[in-house]
Amino acid sequence: MSARKRARDIGLDFPGVPGHFNAITDVPGVKVGYTTIIEGEGPVVIGEGPIRTGVTAILPRGTKEKMQPVWAGTYSLNGNGEMTGMHWVNDGGYFLSPICLTNTHSVGMAHHATTKWMIEKYKEQFSEHHLWAMPVIAETYDGLLNDINGQHIKEEHVLSAIHSAKSGAIAEGNVGGGTGMICYEFKGGTGTSSRIVELNGEQHHVGVLVQANYGIRDWLTVLGVPVGKHLTEHKILSKEQGSIIVIIGTDIPMLPHQLKRLAKRAAIGIGRSGSPGGNNSGDIFLAFSTANQMDIPQLLEDKLTMTFVNDESFDPIYEAVCQSVDESVINAMIAAKTMSLVKPFGKKAHAIDHEKLLKVMKQYTR
Repeated sequence: MSARKRARDIGLDFPGVPGHFNAITDVPGVKVGYTTIIEGEGPVVIGEGPIRTGVTAILPRGTKEKMQPVWAGTYSLNGNGEMTGMHWVNDGGYFLSPICLTNTHSVGMAHHATTKWMIEKYKEQFSEHHLWAMPVIAETYDGLLNDINGQHIKEEHVLSAIHSAKSGAIAEGNVGGGTGMICYEFKGGTGTSSRIVELNGEQHHVGVLVQANYGIRDWLTVLGVPVGKHLTEHKILSKEQGSIIVIIGTDIPMLPHQLKRLAKRAAIGIGRSGSPGGNNSGDIFLAFSTANQMDIPQLLEDKLTMTFVNDESFDPIYEAVCQSVDESVINAMIAAKTMSLVKPFGKKAHAIDHEKLLKVMKQYTR
């Protein structure tokens, strides 16, 4: 896929200082990979297509040779969705797997394939110890644009996304798990952004990746401007029926309870573009830190030591999260391409028109 423009490329002046790539991959060690499937046109025929779906894989510690805990916290603003592994993250404070994002009816396959990858990748650890794999898999619904009931995601698609994970600049819009997603009744999908946070003179990063599939047009707000009230063409929903998954990564050392608080701030981030957290939306968030690297707990001694940030230093970190989430959502829409609906057939999820958007922004001196 050729590079698509992003919010800053068209002149939207989001606050905060982004990292080099303005992506979750600005967090050192984090890699992201995609599998994107776009096949067929026309009305949906279950099991045959059209297919517009995929998998996004986030590897918080890249492809290290041994499993290490990734400290984490979760928050569900509205629970009409799924993220596996949350119970253990909430109790244990960590996870060990890649994070995979896909469509609602492919969570099981993604979980199965990610487990297989973990067992093969960390064969020695699994063979020598009684370890368990509990992957983090999350979803949003792409049934308006994809034959979701055909369950076209297979094991090889999940493994391909994991194996293709890389650092650096990553694609947005109609890619990976975000391929068939709709946001504020425009074409949505995958978006990312990051911020630099300075603590004690040392630079750290907060990075975000979203799978944006939520909201109705009237709610849409960009940098405080009620864009949705002006761009009223091509509406396709009578009420919200999507979701958003937000993944927040950082290299700032935090304890799990602090990461849970960080995950909560994603709610403020998605609210900046207008969402009230609708009833039919699964607004589910996870925050992780790549700091405090250590062996798996089963192999450690009774007492452990972790470094963590003073709670009194969190305000600029919270601000970085809110800014990055907001920009990630808009990046997803700016990068997306128009796609035909499969149900009901005959309509399209139009990409947001950059020129019309900027015209509205100028009316409000933005």
